[in-house]
Amino acid sequence: MSKNTEPQTHSISSRQRCPQANGLENLAPLVSSVEETPDPIPTTIKGTIPAWINGSFLRNGPGKFEFGKDRYTHWFDGMAMMHRFHICNGNVTYSSRFLQSDSYVRNSEKNRIVVSEFGTLAMPDPCKNIFARFFSRFQIPKATDNASVNFVKYKGDYYVSTETNYMRRVDPQSLETKEKVDWSQYIAVNSATAHPHYDREGATYNMGNSYGKSGFFYNIIRVPPPEEKAEAQDSADLNGAKVICSIRAAEPRKPSYYHSFVMSENYIVFIEQPLKLDLLKFMLYRIQGKSFHKIMTWEPQNETIFHLVNRHTGKESEVRYRAAPMFTLHQINAFEDNGFLVMDMCCGDDGEVIGDFTLENIRRGLGEEMDKFYNSLCRNLPRRYVLPLNVDEQTPLDQNLVTLHNYKATAKKTKPREVYMTHEELHDDELLQYGGLEFPQINYDQYNGRPYRYFYSCGFGHVFSDSLLKMDVHTKELKVWRYPGLYPSEPVFVASPKATEEDDGVVLSVIITPREEKSTFLLVLDAKTFTELGRAEVPVNIPYGTHGVFNEMG
Repeated sequence: MSKNTEPQTHSISSRQRCPQANGLENLAPLVSSVEETPDPIPTTIKGTIPAWINGSFLRNGPGKFEFGKDRYTHWFDGMAMMHRFHICNGNVTYSSRFLQSDSYVRNSEKNRIVVSEFGTLAMPDPCKNIFARFFSRFQIPKATDNASVNFVKYKGDYYVSTETNYMRRVDPQSLETKEKVDWSQYIAVNSATAHPHYDREGATYNMGNSYGKSGFFYNIIRVPPPEEKAEAQDSADLNGAKVICSIRAAEPRKPSYYHSFVMSENYIVFIEQPLKLDLLKFMLYRIQGKSFHKIMTWEPQNETIFHLVNRHTGKESEVRYRAAPMFTLHQINAFEDNGFLVMDMCCGDDGEVIGDFTLENIRRGLGEEMDKFYNSLCRNLPRRYVLPLNVDEQTPLDQNLVTLHNYKATAKKTKPREVYMTHEELHDDELLQYGGLEFPQINYDQYNGRPYRYFYSCGFGHVFSDSLLKMDVHTKELKVWRYPGLYPSEPVFVASPKATEEDDGVVLSVIITPREEKSTFLLVLDAKTFTELGRAEVPVNIPYGTHGVFNEMG
């Protein structure tokens, strides 16, 4: 499983372990507004696109960063733009559309920013009198429906999602915007993540917050599979959605921020990390006219708590699993192994990173200014935690309970119903030269929640990803695709139709560059060798995006 013989614990942070950058290039063109391409256009094929790939690579992310004279402050705030690379018989077409969210439509009508986003507070209407403008400060702004993070599926329908209570149903062929969906109309939650999990029966699981007089709760949501005999209806359907478990926040006024969660075949794990949302500050900042991204606080005096829930019964374990403070956005995979739950995830030692991704920072000039910003950022590295599932009164204290062969993570019972865990580093030092990694993807359909060997991700030798990586979690060996000036998107694995091995297939990524106008291309790598099979060049500019999916066609 590993070349190393001891669990790796480091007194220096993940950022300090990665080399410092020097002479980084300017990235401003990658966060510039672009025009949409609603009608599909052809691409120029170099090399070979395998003829068996039949479907659409769908991507989401910010695409417009200003209205009139108003400018967005944070990269997350840009208006959602959907991209579609349609692949069929070795050919590729490209199209894109702005999501016609209420936020986009209202901002367009007024030609200024009238809907607040994560890092940009909408200013009061200048046409209102001074008293109306003053009192508008005391109104809690409505959540945005600018769903720029991911494409997700519920009951067979595609939606674009962010982290508020709103999603938008979309047509994955035409990228047409359909109706707005409010989670709170179906279940008692105020938000939901953009990273649901799917089981093999077709149900979708997600997590969302709720708060009220009884406290703040993290809720696990289950949306059932589509009904087999249901008539096809062109409307959103989240009927049957229910909360299967509510986890009380350790601090009701300072709940943890989370971006995703862990799911294996029988369990869901919610990670309560010390990246906090200060709800009192949220109310105060609204009155003071400050934006939301400053309400996040990194509080490393608090440990990380892992909440273990049986996803079939919704029952939370009475055992409290603890670990040193860490920050995580994305999980890689999780699986059960002889009475243990093995969890792999991208982790860092500093959670202050999210608020730093302002457009001002990302657009810093090349050289010293950009180097300084990049070198201040957290580096995320892959880690493995192992939770013992069978802890009871007879379990001995203060000895390592992880008895699995070749696993280096530890778990010790420190007192009744409490286990303290240390992680194994799921990499060798070679990874550090690529700046750590993020945006992990696996062969999800066949291996999510099951023992696996490979994951694909982006290396971060710059503020935005500048390499593609394939990691073998058994040997910790890397395969790398990296070229100067090219910035790849999150890699998505597509299995070949006659696959017999985990990495039989291709990896898709959209490559952009700040060095040359309209030089975007879709890259197709052989997943096994991690070498290029072909590319589809498209004469458009695409800003740096977030997440995507492959929508397979029949």
